[in-house]
Amino acid sequence: MKAAVLTLGCKVNDVESGSLIRGLEELGYEVTREAEFADLYILNTCAVTAEAERKSRQAVARALKFNPAAKVVVCGCAAEKSPDAFAAKKNVIAVTGARRKGRILELAASGFPAALCGVCIDRSEGPYDELPAPECLKTRNFVKIQDGCDRFCAYCVIPYLRGRSRSRSLESAAAEILQSGAPETVVTGIDISSYRDERGRDLSDLLLAVKDADTRIRLGSLEVGLISERFLRAAASVRNFAPQFHLSLQSGSDRVLKSMNRHYTRAEYLQRCAQIREVFPDAAITTDIIAGFPTETEEDFALSLSMVEEAGFSQIHAFPYSPREGTNAFRKYREIPFAVKKERVERLLEKGAEQKKSYMSRFVGKTLAVVPEAFSRGFTEGYSENYIRVYIPGDVRGTLVRARAQALFGDGLRAVKL
Repeated sequence: MKAAVLTLGCKVNDVESGSLIRGLEELGYEVTREAEFADLYILNTCAVTAEAERKSRQAVARALKFNPAAKVVVCGCAAEKSPDAFAAKKNVIAVTGARRKGRILELAASGFPAALCGVCIDRSEGPYDELPAPECLKTRNFVKIQDGCDRFCAYCVIPYLRGRSRSRSLESAAAEILQSGAPETVVTGIDISSYRDERGRDLSDLLLAVKDADTRIRLGSLEVGLISERFLRAAASVRNFAPQFHLSLQSGSDRVLKSMNRHYTRAEYLQRCAQIREVFPDAAITTDIIAGFPTETEEDFALSLSMVEEAGFSQIHAFPYSPREGTNAFRKYREIPFAVKKERVERLLEKGAEQKKSYMSRFVGKTLAVVPEAFSRGFTEGYSENYIRVYIPGDVRGTLVRARAQALFGDGLRAVKL
């Protein structure tokens, strides 16, 4: 039997889909990530924005175009938010939600009995849910170490869908990282800054446990409060650490940060950036910024815009505020017109592109360690340790490549293999 696991949304969803693929293969399924003919479709949905939820709702019909007789199982955040709406759709046999995705493998092993299917969502606040190690990728592996969130930012629905923060044991997480056969391994989760296992060991302890790993270690999105002397010392001890810190900002205005329920100030954020650069002078600091949060004035937005240069971001992800039913912001505030949000996003992206170019220019003439990912139009493409996209003439795919940057090129740098 052939199964297709189709993923919408975040990298954590993608990792969990990889675990489902591995588990289904162990059960004897032929499995694909592609939207193509299959006997069973597993749709891993997203609800982080209204647009993501809309696409998730449409995913069932899109899958059934390939095989109108197929069975469909829906999981993920959109399914957690509106389970009955998905259960009513044609050919949907089970809706399992955002948590306990291993339930899908249990159902598959039993042949999806009707008595156990339907809406079968488990919202209990149990321990971290261990899943099979994701399918092995050639260039980059992702290791999930944490799930859920306790922050309850005013704009975010995820804590209500994925539940409270819970962490994988250090031994289990470290073993998967150390066994990674990929040139690079990304440590990920919904909020890895809150990682703390049952024995109280945190992300710094995990880094120390894997400091001699052969694979290059890159961290997923981080929160400002994590950055400390202890954490940075632990990161610096890792033999193959990728000095990229995706440090969520969301707004450069203290007033807006407070209304977002973000527990830091503009000054504290800039101080943490300075701390990072004391230990990692060439570090890439990347970020997310929300444009048009309901309390954001033009003066507040100007503070966000100025942060792009002040913080020295190497790359930003800017997006318009999306109202999410069930959040504090949805209940308390009136939305800013979309045209205003769109214009602010465009200004942020323009400023971010200028800053990215400035950052990349510093590395012309320097040697970078590149993980090759693809070969296209005569170039091997991949990312450096500090998350610069690098283009190397010829097909040099394989293991990590050392290359000297020659010039700005497209959205990255052109380099020659050493």
